[in-house]
Amino acid sequence: MNPPVWIALAAFVAAPLALTHAGPSPAFPGAEGFGQFASGGSELFHVTTLGDSGPGSFRDAVSQPGRIVVFDVGGLIRLKSNVAVSSRTTLAGQTAPGEGVTLYGASVSFSGQSNVVVRYLRFREGIGGDRGKCSVNISKGSAMIFDHCSIEWGRWDCLGVTQGSHDITFQHCIIGEGIDPQRFGSLSDSVTNLTFTHNLWINNQSRNPKAKGRIQYVNNVVYNWGVCGLVGGHSGADHFLDAVGNCFIAGPNSNPHCVGQFAATDHVFQRDNLADTDKDGQWNARTLVAADFGSGAGAPTFLAGPTVAPLTNLTVEPATTALSNVLAHAGCSLHRDPVDARLMDEVKSLGTRGKISHTEAEAGGLGPFQEVHAPANLKAIDMGQP
Repeated sequence: MNPPVWIALAAFVAAPLALTHAGPSPAFPGAEGFGQFASGGSELFHVTTLGDSGPGSFRDAVSQPGRIVVFDVGGLIRLKSNVAVSSRTTLAGQTAPGEGVTLYGASVSFSGQSNVVVRYLRFREGIGGDRGKCSVNISKGSAMIFDHCSIEWGRWDCLGVTQGSHDITFQHCIIGEGIDPQRFGSLSDSVTNLTFTHNLWINNQSRNPKAKGRIQYVNNVVYNWGVCGLVGGHSGADHFLDAVGNCFIAGPNSNPHCVGQFAATDHVFQRDNLADTDKDGQWNARTLVAADFGSGAGAPTFLAGPTVAPLTNLTVEPATTALSNVLAHAGCSLHRDPVDARLMDEVKSLGTRGKISHTEAEAGGLGPFQEVHAPANLKAIDMGQP
């Protein structure tokens, strides 16, 4: 039997205090990258309804800063309009009963906020959301970490991180199936100290991500890109990218360009990146070389070592090990729903299955969701779980 609420909460809230004598403490065990020290909230708030608004709703929960948001209900929250999340917030999706929580129908914004911790949630804007929005939007945000989230079905990009945002991590997430009008993964523009590690990028036409700023890109898996996989900044400004230990696997919609669209202003350190591009259902990857990134005016400026930050603040694995770990753990994976299970099966097909879709219905739709309420005195899982 799981522990009573107050026991699990005490462990969760107290854990960050254990290392204060040695400096900043990670947001939770296993937090990595530039956003690992996001402080999150401190005041407990329970989400008790799947309704769009009103007392106990998700919208109500994130309307004020300083909260640790736990979920006493699991299922589908149909958002009727875009939601803005406040600063100093912890969204503990791992506390939800059943198969967890899915936010569907509109965009969720973290713009202008700081010190946010988000774990084990599904963000799916869908074709009914606003054109030009992303499933997750961050403009001028800082000190954030997103862990084991599924960020999908964005109408512009699935994820937008722009306009001076800094010190942010996305780890163990799925970022994919961008839908009309662009069907892109992520525009990461004018950012400083952005970490992408152990994520799955899947079924996006391009921008996995578009890397404009100072970006760590370590142990990611990119599957079934369309025009291009990982995209450079290719602009007049200087950009810096450390790309280490990533896997690029072509799918049915992929052309040969797993990386590209660079310019001399893109300063790139790359090492141990693998590409399997023959779509034959077998793992037979080769190591990327400088020529894969472009030539002539389309080539980046290569660097001899990491420039964004030392890689010692990250778990850096061989690319094949990272592929196994991403397949096992990326996304809202405590309880994978049919959408994420389908995506993982497509990656496992090693090139034979997958589709870039115009709408979520074309991709297969939401599938069934059951509303589940937790017992009054128990949590669904321990909030301290890594």
